[in-house]
Amino acid sequence: MRLDGIPIAVKDLFCTKDVLTTAASHILDGFHPPYESTVTEKLWQAGAVMLGKTNLDEFAMGSSTTTSHYGPTENPWRRSGDNRPLVAGGSSGGSAAAVAAHAALGATGTDTGGSIRQPASFCGIVGLKPTYGRCSRWGVVAYASSLDHPGPLARTVRDAAILLGAMAGHDPKDSTSAPVPVPDFEKALTGDIRGLKVGIPKEYRADGMPAEIETLWQHGVEWLRAAGAEPVEISLPMTKYALATYYIIAPAEASSNLARYDGVKYGLRVAGDSLDEMYELTRAEGFGAEVKRRVLIGTYVLSAGYYDAYYLKAQKVRALIARDFAAAFENVDCLLTPTAPSAAFAIGEKQDDPIAMYLNDVFTVPANLAGLPAISVPSGLSADGLPLGLQIVGRAFDEEMVLRVGDVLERAAQFTHRPSFIAGER
Repeated sequence: MRLDGIPIAVKDLFCTKDVLTTAASHILDGFHPPYESTVTEKLWQAGAVMLGKTNLDEFAMGSSTTTSHYGPTENPWRRSGDNRPLVAGGSSGGSAAAVAAHAALGATGTDTGGSIRQPASFCGIVGLKPTYGRCSRWGVVAYASSLDHPGPLARTVRDAAILLGAMAGHDPKDSTSAPVPVPDFEKALTGDIRGLKVGIPKEYRADGMPAEIETLWQHGVEWLRAAGAEPVEISLPMTKYALATYYIIAPAEASSNLARYDGVKYGLRVAGDSLDEMYELTRAEGFGAEVKRRVLIGTYVLSAGYYDAYYLKAQKVRALIARDFAAAFENVDCLLTPTAPSAAFAIGEKQDDPIAMYLNDVFTVPANLAGLPAISVPSGLSADGLPLGLQIVGRAFDEEMVLRVGDVLERAAQFTHRPSFIAGER
């Protein structure tokens, strides 16, 4: 079997039979699922073994893995000359940190607005978000059902391809799972991208983006040009609305999905004098501040009088964002963009500013809204000596193209840096 004996870390959003699964939330204390998620079941069938469960932002709501009930995850990297602990990104920060620290050979993650790719960028590893429907969501604790994408985190593009091959496939238990064949993704890594057209979206030059991110992006363009690809400037005009659209749709779906946590069936229960009071006390104590914030936002935008003004309008804009991508892919084979607008920041640095935290997802959210495959590849270091990633976005169900170009980018970038505590780092 392809993964015989390979130890895999599992994001604690995947249900693991008879093993505590909490979604990093107090409200799921003591929950031992009587079933296994489809993705992890496929990994075990391929021979992999579970190393352990990894930390995340509570219910995957966050970009830093600091909203967990169990405390923050530290990035194994440090700034040059500064030992302050840094965030690992989120929400799959525990998985990314475990792979970057060489504690695991690979890990599972989920990506709702960038939650695989952004922590991969912050931790100097590869993170792959497949096409929506490529990997089953069955047995994955739901955040936003139309945006959640399970996928792998690994040290190399080849490892990510191998892991995706084991994780992917149609699942009759998931109505959004796509009945499409699973190719041998590893065979796509030919190293040959001659003649491919790579789109460079001009809208991804965000205001205030650090010069080092722009410089790295230009390096990426030149690396792909040197490998025989043709960079083509394209326009995705609706991109500027993607973040606002995401932060209407995702909380709306979250408020619906999280209504099931009421203290009745499983997890935390705080008794009250009535059923309503039990609901209120359980949810007040069980959910953290960020989850409450998003549930309130979501409930508001779905409420009578506001549904058309916010949620319905956001769905229409989402369709226009997808249309932009479809038009671009008539002329190019994939897109090259930065993964995140910065390197990892210190734990607590943006804790009191939700908007600053949400801006971490500015380059990753559009691919989720369109359901497209995307990969983050470590491509350079910031001035502080921290990893920076570049992102390849492809057509729906064309993970082979994304992986092929990502592999070439990885070879050109020659990112061999490791966190300083790992033996052998100079």
